[in-house]
Amino acid sequence: MQDIHHRWPRYPIRIIQQLVTRPYLLPFKSMEDNIMNKNNAATGLQSLTFNSPAYIQEYYSIAGKKEGEGPLGKYFSHIESDDMFGSNTWEEAESSLQAETVQCLLHKAKLEPSALRYAFAGDLLGQLMATSFGLESYNVPLFGLYGACSTMGEAISLASITVSAGYANKVLALASSHYASAEKTFRFPLGYGSQTKSCATRTVTGCGAVIIGTDKGIAKITGLTTGKIVDYGVKEKDNMGACMAPAAADTIFHNLTDFGRTPEHYDKIITGDLGYVGQSVLFDLLKVKGYDISKVHMDCGIEIFDSSNQHTNSGGSGCGCSASTLCGYILQQIKEHKWRRILFIPTGALVSPVSSNEGNSIPGIAHGVVIEAV
Repeated sequence: MQDIHHRWPRYPIRIIQQLVTRPYLLPFKSMEDNIMNKNNAATGLQSLTFNSPAYIQEYYSIAGKKEGEGPLGKYFSHIESDDMFGSNTWEEAESSLQAETVQCLLHKAKLEPSALRYAFAGDLLGQLMATSFGLESYNVPLFGLYGACSTMGEAISLASITVSAGYANKVLALASSHYASAEKTFRFPLGYGSQTKSCATRTVTGCGAVIIGTDKGIAKITGLTTGKIVDYGVKEKDNMGACMAPAAADTIFHNLTDFGRTPEHYDKIITGDLGYVGQSVLFDLLKVKGYDISKVHMDCGIEIFDSSNQHTNSGGSGCGCSASTLCGYILQQIKEHKWRRILFIPTGALVSPVSSNEGNSIPGIAHGVVIEAV
């Protein structure tokens, strides 16, 4: 009994007694010994290697008018000039954005919805309402996800695990955000006319979707590094970059140490939406750990807008920021073999209007996906 107390010092006594009497609840000897099969293997503390990779078979992106006017405008599959997407409310507009993205993706891939075994998708709104109403007509089994702005990384991670493990041949991974619906949810409705700080980011109106499957595609997913919740006590909801940077640094650090790599192993290490402020924090945190990623780092939030001319302060943010940049600019570079291997790390600030207003801090999370050219 003493040994159990030593190994689980913070467990209540009733839980310790259960562990003694029910040995099947005891932890595995090691993750590597137990989470391993012919297709994948646990790697290090937080990573997973796919010996049989999952493939990105097709992709599609839709961006709003302002995003289309930015530096990446020519790479988006479609630019919608009407931010209402023909709908009556901002929330309906985001649902229409998702529905249209999936419709165009299926048309591009020459597939029917029935070809998709599962969908992993999410957005920023309460109860994932954009996803619920956006995807309901496709009648595809859905795992609704919320990882804040890291959702695309979470969706791709889970889709890849599902495919690599042999549970599906084709799976949809998708994430979206809308500037107006996000402002209404987390800050103030646009009609309020509130001002933004220089450290603030602008939520991207955009959606990106990929089909991940077993058949060879345009890119392959060879590894994952799943992020942990990291909280440095930042409470300023207008400074999402500072909230997310510690999580990004943690995931990048564990990816490099788990796989035994250096930053130069990747053509690009791409974060989701840290913006200029968050990028600076990220560099500082990793330098303390002995890594300088400045030569290979790229941030979707920095790239998607021309901050000076479009007045977007620290850059772009939202689920749709990394998702639309991946399905527009990034995968195009991989497809053309301009980049052979990247580490894609969507970053999320787990902010709740309730907890933030009650004075709580804003934790961050970031999920890493290793994507390679075929």
